[in-house]
Amino acid sequence: MNAAAGIPALKPEHLGDASFRRNHHVRYAYVAGAMANGIASTRLVAEMARAGMLSFFGAAGLGLERIEAAIDELARTAAGASYGFNLIHSPNEPGLEAGVVDLYLRRGIRLVEASAYLRLTLPVVRYRVNGIKRDAAGRIVAPNRIIAKVSRVEVATQFFSPPPQEFLDQLVKSGEISAAQAALAATMPMAQDVTAEADSGGHTDNRPLVTLLPTLIALRDRLQQQFGYAEGLRVGAAGGLSTPSGLAAAFAMGAAYVLTGSVNQACVESGSSDTVRKMLAQAEQADVAMAPAADMFEMGVRVQVLKRGTMFPMRAARLYDLYRVHTGLEALPEADKAFIEKQLLRATVEEAWRETRQFFLRRDAPQVERAERDPKHRMALVFRSYLGLSSRWANAGEASRQMDYQVWCGPAMGAFNEWARGSFLESPENRRVVAVAETLMQGAATQLSQFLKA
Repeated sequence: MNAAAGIPALKPEHLGDASFRRNHHVRYAYVAGAMANGIASTRLVAEMARAGMLSFFGAAGLGLERIEAAIDELARTAAGASYGFNLIHSPNEPGLEAGVVDLYLRRGIRLVEASAYLRLTLPVVRYRVNGIKRDAAGRIVAPNRIIAKVSRVEVATQFFSPPPQEFLDQLVKSGEISAAQAALAATMPMAQDVTAEADSGGHTDNRPLVTLLPTLIALRDRLQQQFGYAEGLRVGAAGGLSTPSGLAAAFAMGAAYVLTGSVNQACVESGSSDTVRKMLAQAEQADVAMAPAADMFEMGVRVQVLKRGTMFPMRAARLYDLYRVHTGLEALPEADKAFIEKQLLRATVEEAWRETRQFFLRRDAPQVERAERDPKHRMALVFRSYLGLSSRWANAGEASRQMDYQVWCGPAMGAFNEWARGSFLESPENRRVVAVAETLMQGAATQLSQFLKA
């Protein structure tokens, strides 16, 4: 008798780490990531939550009022189910990051996806350790959990390690936590779950998953042994995952869970527009490019975006080149200034600055104070306004601005389109986030079953 014949077929709910499914109260070790500006919408999150799968609302880039409205809506539409909110590193707007943490703590948001972090900050540490205590059995209980999305070993190390003592000392000094709570926090990781983010849409270092995932798994094992945590650390996989083969490969390499992004933006529940969904449905794997990031523009950080059907990557790159060379808006050559005013801003630079100034007075007033002292920073804020609006034009389907659409997208989108061709998922109107997730997971389980029986 062939021993392989006795191997039962894998089920989608058996893939990944059972403790991940148990800890997060979900059916599948599958996560829909937090695409910014509400692209990972409340509707998308609610659909996933009701289907027993984890997802995160795309809070990055939104104001506090909009985020709080999403909290209210999901409290109604996904009550009792598992879901979370995004917390993005904001090095150029530290007040905003702190304000989002204040909101999450006040509203009892217990799970966040921490993304784009270059290093730990006081707000993210404050979120993690708030309310830490021992339960009746003496176990350490931290009410707030983090799933960190990283692409660098040094950042993964910070999240898999206990909170830095300097931040704990600051929180004790400010009265946020007690000395006893700080001592408890020093024995737990910042995040039990760290996602290895490979070649993804949006913020990315374009790392290959086949090298990044094993590296972070090895790091997990070393730090688990070093710190001896009561609960084991886990590593998930993201970036380039959009086909059953891709998911199967990630699970076969040891991923505790998989996380998708680009394919969810193409689903009908996303906060994007029908125009963008059609553009994404036509994308091939090579139809992506890197462009300057609005939130980390001055640092030269780039995001991966769609280039087919839009001129945004080239236009954004030109803005960054001008920022790098010139001292301020007044120093721009006339030809470049005319291009910016007529093609991009559709306003004079003076008018654009007035609108940008009003925006930042509401969002982060210190930015305006700095810009009024520093012409180069004023130029950066005006250029960032174009980058920020380009995403909103795409989400709104602003027809007159299609050549300026910023659509975060990785090569996974092209791979998904190739795999879906000829199936019911080929048409954009049939792409529903739960159907996509279940089809991918079922396909991955089938492929792994066939591999085990071979």
